[in-house]
Amino acid sequence: MAAEAAAEAGASVTVVDHMSSPARKLLIAGRGGLNLTHSEPIERFLDHYGPARARLAPFIRAFPPAALVAWCEALGEPTFVGSSGRIFPRAMKASPLLRAWLARLTLLGVTLKARHRWLGFGADGGLRLATPEGEAVLRSDATVLALGGASWPRLGSDGAWPALLPDCDVAPLRPANMGFVVDWSGHLRARFAGTPLKRIALAFEERTVRGEAVLTEQGIEGGAIYALAAPLREAIARDGAAVLRIDLRPDIPLAELSRRLAPRARGVTLSNHLRRAAGLSPAAVALVQESLHAGAAADDLATLVKALPLRLTAPFPIARAISSAGGLAWAELDEALMLRRHPGVFACGEMLDWEAPTGGYLLQACFATGRAAGRAAAAYAISAQS
Repeated sequence: MAAEAAAEAGASVTVVDHMSSPARKLLIAGRGGLNLTHSEPIERFLDHYGPARARLAPFIRAFPPAALVAWCEALGEPTFVGSSGRIFPRAMKASPLLRAWLARLTLLGVTLKARHRWLGFGADGGLRLATPEGEAVLRSDATVLALGGASWPRLGSDGAWPALLPDCDVAPLRPANMGFVVDWSGHLRARFAGTPLKRIALAFEERTVRGEAVLTEQGIEGGAIYALAAPLREAIARDGAAVLRIDLRPDIPLAELSRRLAPRARGVTLSNHLRRAAGLSPAAVALVQESLHAGAAADDLATLVKALPLRLTAPFPIARAISSAGGLAWAELDEALMLRRHPGVFACGEMLDWEAPTGGYLLQACFATGRAAGRAAAAYAISAQS
């Protein structure tokens, strides 16, 4: 997006990518339908960026969800709004969009150099590059860094770039939108790893979210987990563990569930009782039994079903995370996303210090900051040439 914005502003643009082909993380995102953005009102939309809201808001207001949708459709990919308000390309994948986008960049005169890795700044400020032919130096009037975070490193963003900016303040890169480790019993791990928990509600501290999750061999992950990932991660870092509460039947009030579960016929196993009276899935029943074996009170099953405690001991590694938190500190950037210590060098996307849950917020902020950085870099370069 930075390259497109800069080229449209009249700059001559070269894109340097250390991978053999561009936009690999976008293609992976397309496997889940490519959730581009969200249709909710802009003020509520911006709230999802938490502490970074004020810094990201100007860029997203300048290129809001409606503009991203229009951009996508101008590339020949119509969109639709899902039942949750999320916006997707109708094709539900990234490859057609990427092909059209690369064709547009070619028409704009953008040059793509694959297998070129940035090694840092040279003595004269040029960009040192590792290329298939050996080390080279690329000189430019302006540079946009879009180096990503550290999630999914095999797709290109390996989080190694902070070492190339030793004079800049960089918040440590941490996993975001990730699962968490749970010390399951061998039975639950063997029997239910890979099983979804549907139509549940999760509560932590003052927040409650509805959605789905998936039990894994190592713990639990999924959309509802990701929505609470940031506070859970911080609690574990502070206290060593965090207790998440799961409402396995959020559609049934506690009093009604108590009425259903109070009588238990003689000879009926606990599993069958929970399945018949509470309508729990086998995986949900296993979670209840896991809690009972860990010492939960057996005389109030309804409360246990409505607020089942799950002890999380660690976030999944950053390499397994959907995105990452941390990055280049906002104090290092001016209002146009230029590095204060490196005039003419701009930064955008996930390498900046912000995070957001899944739901369209990640791509929206990346596109919006990329557009802003590209336009600002073009203006800087054109001014330098005049």
